[in-house]
Order: sequence, then structure tokens, then C-alpha cells
Amino acid sequence: MKISIFGLGYVGAVSLACLARDGHHVIGVDIDPTKLRLISEGKTPVVEDGMVDLMQQVAASGRVSVTTDAEEAVLGSEISLVCVGTPSAANGSQDQGAILRLAEQMGRALRRKDSGHVVVFRSTLVPGTVEDVLRPIVERESGKQDGQDFHLCFQPEFLREGSSIRDYDKPPFTVVGANGEAAFEKLQALFGHLPCKFLRTSVRSAEMMKYCCNNFHALKITFANETARLCAALGVDPFEVMDLVCQDTQLNISRAYLRPGFAFGGSCLPKDLRATTYLAKTRDVEIPMLASILPSNTSHLDLAFDKVVALGRRKVGFVGLSFKTGTDDLRESPLVALAERLIGKGYELRIYDPEVHLARLLGANKSFIERHLPHIGQMLMPELADVVAASDVLVLGSSSPAVLQALERDVRPEQALVDLVSLPAASPLRERALGLCW
Repeated sequence: MKISIFGLGYVGAVSLACLARDGHHVIGVDIDPTKLRLISEGKTPVVEDGMVDLMQQVAASGRVSVTTDAEEAVLGSEISLVCVGTPSAANGSQDQGAILRLAEQMGRALRRKDSGHVVVFRSTLVPGTVEDVLRPIVERESGKQDGQDFHLCFQPEFLREGSSIRDYDKPPFTVVGANGEAAFEKLQALFGHLPCKFLRTSVRSAEMMKYCCNNFHALKITFANETARLCAALGVDPFEVMDLVCQDTQLNISRAYLRPGFAFGGSCLPKDLRATTYLAKTRDVEIPMLASILPSNTSHLDLAFDKVVALGRRKVGFVGLSFKTGTDDLRESPLVALAERLIGKGYELRIYDPEVHLARLLGANKSFIERHLPHIGQMLMPELADVVAASDVLVLGSSSPAVLQALERDVRPEQALVDLVSLPAASPLRERALGLCW
């Protein structure tokens, strides 16, 4: 293919070299004449393992040219990869100056182009930027329409400095956010040979996913470093501990827990986090990230409380009370905490949980519920239909298939539903329920 690449920093320069190596004709575009001169001479503008030899090779192939003229590059290519920088502004926001200027230039170039064109933004962009900010600019300057005359896409890159060429050739996956089949097909033809999944998604999800990945990487590094600081204070080998943690690919390094839902609770996570932060405090070890987990969990509980209060109805039915569906463990259940808050504000509660029977509660479980909901016996009802009948709002805290099936039958049209379990997509309740953050 004929490809133009805008921005010849790490991502742009490595992409140019690898695409030319693979047989494509590539036009490199940058406002820095030094970068262009280096590439035209077969030299690399970035210090990166393998780039010296690769750039020399592709420059000699005759498949690489460079220019400062955006219009020339668009008219001479069928796909444009946009890799310009989006650094932080002084206030922490994203400085989009360069990409906004480029969008104007791209639009003016497309005005002169008779054939279709695919513009692929690879710069990290705040979600909504492509569709809400860049598309209007390109459409205005070109006089054409996205999805018909040209296609705007977002494809995040996963190149690490120091191993960029290896990462280009063996990415974890290829994610493309686009709004048209033609764009997906074009990019699959360009990148589909790579040994990974080719994933299609929306432009906004692709933009957000890039931020999510980088934040997760930062989270993991910080988690390991905070763990190491605490280990050092306790005389424990941090490398051995983290190696053991990584051996678990069922719960630790896996999909487990990485799904939006309600606040966590139960007999383990809250108490162990408190013990960890107290232990760090007694050793004068700073662990700000770990110490912020419980406050963040409380913020999630606050969100649920605010959702219920905003409905302005006083009769609330809880469907589920234990911290996890399928168990009767009420200890530190976020649903118990939510119920406690609502009762404190004068709400009239009815509760149904098929697993919770007061006569069977024992030990710490019994003492916890007696301490937090001492009058639970008056609120707990043996039949779901009775809770539904007595409530104006239903808080869904159980994902039991039998419970959801009964709700589908009994819920009245005028009742409000607050979904704290992320109802299955196939459930007819999902469309009418108010999600927590979905």
C-alpha cells in the first residue's frame, strides 16, 4: 500500500521503518527538517534497538520518502497514520495543539482528493476527541463527510521504547476503532498478518482502552513497588513474593475481578487492606496507592446511595444482601452498608435474599448483622414477590438466574430499578434499569 505517516517520533519512525521493510511505500511527514534529513540519509531520528540497521535498509530500498507538506502526503497515499505528540499541558490536560492543526491540514488536502482515504489516529487521545473534535474540523475543511468520502479511525499503539520493533512485530493485539466496514477491511489488510487477535470496536472504546492500558501498567508497577517497600521493612524478599503472586493465572493475572460492578466487601478484602495499611504505618512505610483502595471503594458505595436518593422515592426493596450472590456472608457487605445508610435517612426498606436466613446465621456473621442492621428481622421477607409488591424502587444486588427470572415476571412498569450487578445483556430488565456506572 501507499501510506503516509504524520509525526516521526518513536511511534512514527518505527512504524515507517517496519512498514517499508514489509514492502509498503511510505511517506514520512514532520515539521522537523532534521528528522526528515536523517531518514532520507538512512539514519534513525530515534535511539532504538535495531533501528540503525533497519532504517539504513529501508532508505536504500527506495520505498521511503519524506516531506513537510501534509497535502502532498495525503494526495500520494491511501492511508494516513497520525502519530503526532499529545503531551501534557501545564494544568495536566492533553495539549492537542499539534493534532488540531494537522486535522485542518488533512481536511484541506482531502478537499483536493477525488478518491477515498483512511485516516488512522494512533496518538493517544482523550476519549471523544476523534468524533467530537477532529471530525468536525476535517469535515469543515474538506467539505466532505466521514464514513462516505473518507474514514476516521483510532488504532492505539503498544510500542515500548527500547523494544519497539519487537513490539511492532508481535503486539498483544491489534485494536481498531472505526465506524465503517471499509475502514476495518483496509486496516485488516495492513495489519492482519501480525500474530495476534485483530479486534474491532468503536472509536470511543479504542480511545479509552489506550488510557486504561497505560493506567493499568502504572498501577501494576506501583503495586509491585509499594509491596517491595513493605517487604523491605518486614525483612521479606519482594522478588520472591511477587514471583509467587504471578504464579496464579486463575485469579491474579487473569480476567478475574476485572469487570465493572458494585463495591467489594466480604470477610477478607476489607480487613486485609486495613491490616496492610496499619502494618505499613507502624513501620513508617508510605503506601499511598494501597491506602487509597478502601476510600475509593467507599466512593463507589456513595455513588449507589446517590443514585437511589436521586429517584426521590421512599419505599426501597433490596434484592440481595450478602456481599456475593450464592453466599449468606453478610460481613462487610456493601449492600448492608447501603441499607444502613438508607435506613439512617428514613427510607422504608424491604429485603429479600434467598441465601440469608436469620436462624442459620452464626458467629461473626450474626454479630455483624446485629450490629449494623439490628432490626433486619422486620425487613427481611421470605418471598421476592412480597418485596416487589411493597417497593417503589428495587435495588438489584443479586445476579441469581432464578431471582432475575422472577423479577422479570413480577416487576411493575412504574417501578424504578437500580442495577448493581450489571444485568446480562439478554435480560429484558437491563434496558429499563438504572445502571451504577454503565
